[in-house]
Amino acid sequence: MCIKFRPGTAFIPFFLIFNACLGQTVTLLQQGKPTSIRGLSVVDDSIAWLSGSKGTVAFTHNGGKTWDWRQVKGFEKADFRDIEAFSDKEAIIMSSGTPALILKTTDGGTNWKVKYKNTDTAYFFDAMDFANPKHGLVLGDPINGKFVLMETVNGGETWKMFANPPNALPGESAFAASGTCLRMDKNEIDIVTGGNRNRELIWMVDNNPTDSWLESNLLFPNKKASQGAFSMAHNGKTDIFVGGDYADDKRTDSVAEYWTFDGTYAGGPLLLSTTPPSGFQSCVEFISGQTFLSTGTPGSNITTDGGKTWKKIDGISYNVCRKAKKGKLVLLAGNNGAIGLLKL
Repeated sequence: MCIKFRPGTAFIPFFLIFNACLGQTVTLLQQGKPTSIRGLSVVDDSIAWLSGSKGTVAFTHNGGKTWDWRQVKGFEKADFRDIEAFSDKEAIIMSSGTPALILKTTDGGTNWKVKYKNTDTAYFFDAMDFANPKHGLVLGDPINGKFVLMETVNGGETWKMFANPPNALPGESAFAASGTCLRMDKNEIDIVTGGNRNRELIWMVDNNPTDSWLESNLLFPNKKASQGAFSMAHNGKTDIFVGGDYADDKRTDSVAEYWTFDGTYAGGPLLLSTTPPSGFQSCVEFISGQTFLSTGTPGSNITTDGGKTWKKIDGISYNVCRKAKKGKLVLLAGNNGAIGLLKL
């Protein structure tokens, strides 16, 4: 695992974690919409947005009880694989495929303005994340040996190429599965990859004397394009990586791994989960303490020990799970307009 340091988190007694795990279930809120949802952004315990295929977006003002579904006018064929929302009025959506698009609304989804458009068929956007409402990135598949990395510093109004995008190895790519193969905060940028190689790539924002990306190999299978790391999440002490093989989604070996800072300069080793999730997982999200939620086509799983062991808590297929930026609301979303709620 690469050398890095993240501040530790507060100690949480084991009995509190154990008791919290007893009541964790996923409740299906609704399904039956003709869209595959992969973009999900939960602002707080009331407001959340989602995006998907067929130009679909939706938002809730009551924690997921009801949703306002819309097609973005003029973009009914677009596949909006990721969304970043900042309030009930402001959100940004990213479209994979051709043309590669970034759109923004400031009036609650009534109107969307194109902020970036590229008709080059080589461009394929995979994920989007923001460190704060102004600074964000969009990750795309490699072109000419480098990952596409678009940057905004003004809340998505304008976009330009990141000054130093990471190199890509032959056969390496990223997965437009849940918008979480890219993570960023004020300290660093994290990218996880798949295909014929799978790695974690890290850009340290303020402590990068060599002006280069740190890289480390992950433990997922990497013999074909459907394999690798699909998502990562961290809590300041532990990194969790999930993935596997979406073409063989019942395969349970090498679908989750973890790294925990152990107090040394290099940190602890990268390890496979001893009790893995129930198969391929396309998304993982930090919940609290050492608790993380993951989800994929075989169902949803939870760990309360920082990724060492997982327990299946639901069998419905979802593509993405996200927790409120401010609050405790945790939602899941997937194919056929499926939306779920994690009950803690």
